[in-house]
Amino acid sequence: MSAIKIGKISFSNIMPIYHFFRTDQFDEHQVELIPQVPSQLNRSMAAGTIDMGPISSFEYGRNYKEYEILPDLSISSKGQVRSIFLFSRKPIEELKEAKVALTDKSATSNHLLKVILEKFYESFSSYKVMPANLEKMMAIADAALLIGDDALLASWNNPGYYMYDLGELWYKHTGLWSVFAVWAVRREVTHSKSELLRSVHNEFLHSKKRGLTDLDTVVAQAKKEFGATAEFWKVYYTGLSYEFTSEHKKGLEYYYACAAELGLLEEAAKVEIWSPDSRQSAV
Repeated sequence: MSAIKIGKISFSNIMPIYHFFRTDQFDEHQVELIPQVPSQLNRSMAAGTIDMGPISSFEYGRNYKEYEILPDLSISSKGQVRSIFLFSRKPIEELKEAKVALTDKSATSNHLLKVILEKFYESFSSYKVMPANLEKMMAIADAALLIGDDALLASWNNPGYYMYDLGELWYKHTGLWSVFAVWAVRREVTHSKSELLRSVHNEFLHSKKRGLTDLDTVVAQAKKEFGATAEFWKVYYTGLSYEFTSEHKKGLEYYYACAAELGLLEEAAKVEIWSPDSRQSAV
């Protein structure tokens, strides 16, 4: 049996899930971890060159018929996410017909911003996707969206722009969870490699549990790789949710409904959760 190819987002936000993942629990060639940024991982999953991984929620919504969601795993927030920021020259209420630069490293956050601006602020801005560089983005735009480590760095060195946390904005207007990434698996893998998938899923849950209970180790590694203080990383990681509950599903389904309403998705995606106890998915 060929290996399950697992995408690994090369961002600090994923570290509590992956830091303690034990590849030595598997036989040689059973699993392969492939680091990529979210946009790369989205394309690889769609092409079938990667079998499973934490893809952007929007990408799941766009190709939901090809995937199922692994239970109890996500990157979410209820309120501040602290790593997805809109930087703006003016208050968000004044971005009515603005030029907005979008990061080329995201799909979920780009479309979440469009939903927030259009649905909640009646803003009909023009958008340009470009490499994540705040200075270059703001040279051609009124506002710029950054995610992940790019957003963290820019927030630490913000030269004076208004700064809005997208998780906080979504919660302010909906009272719901923001689900930025889900652990998706291609449907054919749930059938052809169900036993191995069950073992991989269990290892992710083990790694997540250890990552959150031994957070100091993860924090030390994040500080070493990315800078900032230990206190910052503790607040950051404890502010994120790595679960996927019925309440997470509710927030995600509303996001899909809004995206479909605005024409960002052809239809509101159906959230289907893979069941480790059978080959059938649980809705």
